[in-house]
Amino acid sequence: MQLIPTGDAEKPRNQFPPVYVGNTLISEEDIARELQHHPAEEVAEAWHEAAKSLVLRELLMQQADHLQLPRSMDEEERIAKVLELELDVPAPTEDDCKRFFDGNRERFSSPTLMAVSHILLAAAPDDLDERMRQEDVGKQLIGFLLTGRTAFNELARDYSACESRHQNGSLGQISRGQTVEEFERPVLSLKEGFHPELIESRYGYHIVRVDQRIEGEQLPYEHVKPQIRQLLSESVTRRAVRQYLQVLAINYGVEGVDLDLPESPLMQ
Repeated sequence: MQLIPTGDAEKPRNQFPPVYVGNTLISEEDIARELQHHPAEEVAEAWHEAAKSLVLRELLMQQADHLQLPRSMDEEERIAKVLELELDVPAPTEDDCKRFFDGNRERFSSPTLMAVSHILLAAAPDDLDERMRQEDVGKQLIGFLLTGRTAFNELARDYSACESRHQNGSLGQISRGQTVEEFERPVLSLKEGFHPELIESRYGYHIVRVDQRIEGEQLPYEHVKPQIRQLLSESVTRRAVRQYLQVLAINYGVEGVDLDLPESPLMQ
């Protein structure tokens, strides 16, 4: 995606309806300045997201005035104070936490650890001819390994484009999140031993051998309870803020933009 430069905003202004919060007009100039914070492929989408962000902020600022919060506070402080005063967010109970743990046990395990070696046959993502050539080379090398004609370590030293070739192809110990997703996803599902199929990534093709696999273990509830409590608290807070903004939008009135609150910037 590309950012829509503020200067480009001159073109689409008249294509969009005026945006109001109550009797307050959200100016075209303010929306144009806000565009840079909302990357999108289409100007219309960026314009809408920018206008929506300013509308939500204006709703909260008008409520800050209604609550007679000092204007000497900066905007972020006033918004935070509005939410503090107006929202009643219940804390997750012990039963809530246990129920979430029981329904999502797979999320609370220690990571699977793997010792992996590979041979990288490098090719740029957009060089189709080279990728086809390296795929053919990879299939030949796999054939050599399956028939025992040569050793993995030797092929890694002679063919791999990765610096790991100096360690006989060894990547050391890896776990989820340490390599690119298209390599990690298939590799983490492998059993110990040589994998007789090529794995493709943005870097080219990989011949992979799993030298060791240590399965992750289920973590006890008491160990992950603080994490669960935080997750549930954040979820409840997002829902409460969304509902609160819906009430403000009804009370003050919003024109010219669809708030689409579940995706709004203040929901993050």
